[in-house]
Amino acid sequence: MKSSINIGQIEAFRSVMRVGTVVGAARLMNVTQPGVSRSIALLEHRIGYKLFERHGRRVVPTPEAEALYREIEPLYSGLDRIEEIAQDIRFQRAGALRIGTLPAFAQWLVPQAIARFLSTRPKVTVFVESMRSRQIAERVSTRQLDVGVVELPLFRSAISIEPLEPMPLMAVIPSAHRLAGKKIISAKDLDGERMIVLPQQSPLRHQMDELFSSLGVEPNAVVEAASSSIACALAACGVGIALAWPHTAKPLPESQIAVRPIKEAYAARVALIFPDLGGRLSLANAFANEVRAEIQLSGRHAVQ
Repeated sequence: MKSSINIGQIEAFRSVMRVGTVVGAARLMNVTQPGVSRSIALLEHRIGYKLFERHGRRVVPTPEAEALYREIEPLYSGLDRIEEIAQDIRFQRAGALRIGTLPAFAQWLVPQAIARFLSTRPKVTVFVESMRSRQIAERVSTRQLDVGVVELPLFRSAISIEPLEPMPLMAVIPSAHRLAGKKIISAKDLDGERMIVLPQQSPLRHQMDELFSSLGVEPNAVVEAASSSIACALAACGVGIALAWPHTAKPLPESQIAVRPIKEAYAARVALIFPDLGGRLSLANAFANEVRAEIQLSGRHAVQ
């Protein structure tokens, strides 16, 4: 070869192969007929063999042209696929979304939101991980995750924080416990009761301790669980009473636990977080909307 082949020559060759005439190829490419003929002539000169024989207005490809076309066409199929993928990503029909969530939301809230999110996006792939808020924030800030569901307060640079609707704290009570029969309980009812508590560094544990201290309540902490989901599972096994968000207890059988509002309950603060730099993935926004919708739906059911 005397020089490299350019894309215009390949386009002209492919178009002639597809329609069978130079005139048709020019119309397909929206160029002039002499322009197509010139591109074909240059391509033949550069590859060193003839591609077409003329028969009137039509051109007949040589065996070499047929062999070359068989190699070229799959490449164009790949380009068509890239264009299709690009449009799918634009309209949120395809792509990948990386989600980080607190363990407390990993059993119900986030899976429900993911299910609705994927119901209209069959080509989207989701990667979801469960970890503590600080770990989620670190990975979101470095764009290892596209969106996170975390507990506040949270202090981290390079993230954008969007608070979610406040969530009431609920008592998760073993079904055989005497307090399970009450419609609503007071924190004072928990004085001396066997309790499953969270680690000292947990913001929710800190809030629980403040609530009990303000009321002079001293529960009997029999187990310290690493997460609210573990605490709720222990309550379902009859170990003691746990305090958690309603979404955390949702997967457990109603025959094993009673989830009751607390008279003095406060609303815990949770939020969605996103990378603060480099733009936000449109799929992350769509998933965030599903999380908000699930929280609102769960809140209405809790009232009922």
